[in-house]
Amino acid sequence: MTVDAKDFKQAMRQCAGAVALVTVGAEHGKRTGLTVTSACSLSDNPPSLIVCVNRNASAHARIREEGAFAINFLHEDHALLALTFSGQKGINGDDRFAFGQWTQGVTGAPVLTDAVAAFDCMLAQEFEARTHSIFVGEVRSATHSAAAAPLVYLRSSFHTPQEIRETVSIGDLDSRHLSWTDFS
Repeated sequence: MTVDAKDFKQAMRQCAGAVALVTVGAEHGKRTGLTVTSACSLSDNPPSLIVCVNRNASAHARIREEGAFAINFLHEDHALLALTFSGQKGINGDDRFAFGQWTQGVTGAPVLTDAVAAFDCMLAQEFEARTHSIFVGEVRSATHSAAAAPLVYLRSSFHTPQEIRETVSIGDLDSRHLSWTDFS
């Protein structure tokens, strides 16, 4: 028995995800990218991330061709950039890079200079699923900004963690002082 696609999508909308741009292309005119919430760390030995990319996305074939890509996690002021790279603004391919401040990473991939965190990756492995590929990227360089508030996607809207935290009520006051390191 499988779940209905509509029910699956509705359930996934309840799961907050960090918003990132996956960017590819060393040459101007041949760059492209897409907005995802499917990027996360895989390992620190070697430092690597995974990202799931639909095979219909323009970036999919380009990632294979270039053998490199960047994952740029966005901050609260990047909502318009996220919409632009999602295709909702009608801007495609290299034209998307007219927005935001970009530099070229060590792999040649476009890196957003003011990202919350940006990871410049070499394609290490690819796993194929039905509609998507799971790309494993070995990180060649990383930048971050601890001062920026990350952009998250939840219930079909963009948010910041501060907005989410304000709506959450925690019954156990002591739990507010726990960190992830307490569980490892």
